Amino acid sequence: MILMRNAIALVLFFCITPQVLMSQSDSDSLLNVFLEEISVEAIREMGNVKPVAEYSNLMVLGGRKLEEIPLRNTTANIAEKVGRQVFSKIPGAFVYDMDGAGNQVNLSLRGLDAHRSWEFSVRQNNIITNTDIYGYPASHYSAPMEAIDRVEIIRGTGALQYGQQFGGMVNYITKSPDPSKPISFESITTAGSNGLLSSYNAIGGKLGYITYYAYYQRRVSDGYRDNSSSDSEAQLISVKYDFPDIDLSVKAELSRSTYLYQIPGPLNDEMFEDNPRQSTRFRDFYSPDIVIPSLSIEWNPGENTRLNLVASGVFGDRSSVRRGGNSLTLDAIDPETNDFRPRDVAIHDYYSRTAELRLLHHYKLGEFKNDLSISLRYFNNKNIRRQRGVSTTGVDFDLSVPGEFGRDLKLLSESAAVTVENQFWLSEKMSISPGLRFEYGASDLTGRIDYIEEGEVPLEIPYEFLTLGIHGQYFLSNGGRVFAGVSQANRPVLFQDLIPGDPFSRIARDLEHSLGYNAELGFENHSNHQIQYSLTFFRTYIGDRIGTLVETIGDDTYLTNSNIGNSMTDGVELFVNYVISDSDKLKWSVYNASSWMNGRYTSGEISKDEENISIKDNKIESVPEWIVRSGTSLELMNFSVLLQHQYVGSTYADPLNTAQPTPSGSVGLVPSYQVWDLSASYRLTRQFEARVSVNNVLDEQYFTKRPTMYPGPGVWPSDGRSFSFTGILRL
Repeated sequence: MILMRNAIALVLFFCITPQVLMSQSDSDSLLNVFLEEISVEAIREMGNVKPVAEYSNLMVLGGRKLEEIPLRNTTANIAEKVGRQVFSKIPGAFVYDMDGAGNQVNLSLRGLDAHRSWEFSVRQNNIITNTDIYGYPASHYSAPMEAIDRVEIIRGTGALQYGQQFGGMVNYITKSPDPSKPISFESITTAGSNGLLSSYNAIGGKLGYITYYAYYQRRVSDGYRDNSSSDSEAQLISVKYDFPDIDLSVKAELSRSTYLYQIPGPLNDEMFEDNPRQSTRFRDFYSPDIVIPSLSIEWNPGENTRLNLVASGVFGDRSSVRRGGNSLTLDAIDPETNDFRPRDVAIHDYYSRTAELRLLHHYKLGEFKNDLSISLRYFNNKNIRRQRGVSTTGVDFDLSVPGEFGRDLKLLSESAAVTVENQFWLSEKMSISPGLRFEYGASDLTGRIDYIEEGEVPLEIPYEFLTLGIHGQYFLSNGGRVFAGVSQANRPVLFQDLIPGDPFSRIARDLEHSLGYNAELGFENHSNHQIQYSLTFFRTYIGDRIGTLVETIGDDTYLTNSNIGNSMTDGVELFVNYVISDSDKLKWSVYNASSWMNGRYTSGEISKDEENISIKDNKIESVPEWIVRSGTSLELMNFSVLLQHQYVGSTYADPLNTAQPTPSGSVGLVPSYQVWDLSASYRLTRQFEARVSVNNVLDEQYFTKRPTMYPGPGVWPSDGRSFSFTGILRL
């Protein structure tokens, strides 16, 4: 325990020292200290959420809400990526349970869309993993949580330097090897309910000037529902070379993730009440296979200047073969052919290349240090979509298409962006950071859609955004901080917004990008050992949201994607962690992470039947008014246990706020739900640890969303009670 106290003191010293240096004024010279990463071995308590460093990834981040989630010692069910446990201490984190197999993280904050976390700039080790920033910004790449050391979250107002998306940034930082050893090894094996078996193995170390790390993960599961099996694997290899005579390092990294998911199909409300584990499909499959290579160069040409250059790519595909339709569409033998009906095949190929250059320079202006951050980003992308291919009548994952695809499209995108932000220190405790981002680019859509005229497809979408933002902060004498900021944001017109779903839909040629802003005001204090808290007020405004309108041309009526109106989400986020005991023998704390959101349409109309209906003052779909997570963690010597409760309020599935579910279950109220989770761990030796997890202890039957797109309209039940057992070996 003495070792643990010394380790904690050492870590706190290195966390606090940069803040102290930052607030010191020196009339003669400017002092900047860049610390090398160190490794401290100790028995550590389960980590609490803490702020991200203010100069993370060579960016000025002062005046923003910054959160870092440590996962190395978590007892959460990371094998299945249970989002409510991973993001348990992030107030307002809404996790959409697309499937319970741990294939994908679907996260949103502040009333945004959680689908594949596509409202964020999603990164791994600061490398972009979004599949296509303009065409389809979802992140199909999905690293195993066993490989993640910590997760950094910078909310909407921080998007200025990471892009112009409303959500902000989520950065998954992988584990790094012990630099004091030439070789180290970690193995994490999990077995559990519903046929779960996961194996993660990693190796790493440092040999001279070379640091290396690699892992391989494989996970299989039968799934909670019938016909919902999953088979996934992931790999990473990273090699870094530190030049001995100059402050320069080069790192090459290659990572991959893939999985095959058997889609059990949507239910309607009656089916869900009768048996939430049943399926309506057994011939539907989905599989992404994504590879992300990157090369990073870090150089410190002077004591006050740091440079980082990253070249990376996102290459791969996502493929699906599905019967499609809603819960009332039967997938049964056709009596006329005595065989199943042919399935629909879709194959999307991604070729995305990105280069990012970042500079951070510290300089003196008057008595105080100031910080200048400049970043340049260039990307080009080719997104090929082949859809509506008539496949076989088989039951396996078969992508063969004898004829042509009904849609065969290509989207070429190119963009260049520059961001400049300067943090001015007005005093030892107060700073203000104005910034701007200019982005210029275009996307060209070409190809063929079999149910519209050939000349109607080619489209060019220009992108020209000037985004402004300003942030400020003030450090209180008690160690707290007051911060505030406002930053413009946008949601560009996406690939799917331009493609008519059927012959009765039209391509919208006059769509406007959705423009808006994020604003926040917060108070936080993480320096008090007894109690840590963060209270934030926020507003997210999105103008010219895209939806569907009825359009009449002559005697024909069409459904056309159009800008339907504006929305605004106001909210409050609160995090409190209270330490009841912190003795050598007993560590006991309680926490609460809560959010209140009022998300409504301030104007607009949307189609219903054959007319357009006003949606002004209606609630935004999938925005719960309350999300409340409370828990307690206890550590007794080498034993630790965590109990958590989550409550999520009811939501609507459509902008019309339809309360009564339709026969197919595609729209209607999503009821509130509450879930209890229990997890524990025991460290037998320094090398071996055992964990057990009980997810959804009371076996709550619930669902989080009625999706309007993939994996299909209807009710998608979340997992009921399940158990998992984990063994961890570190050498």
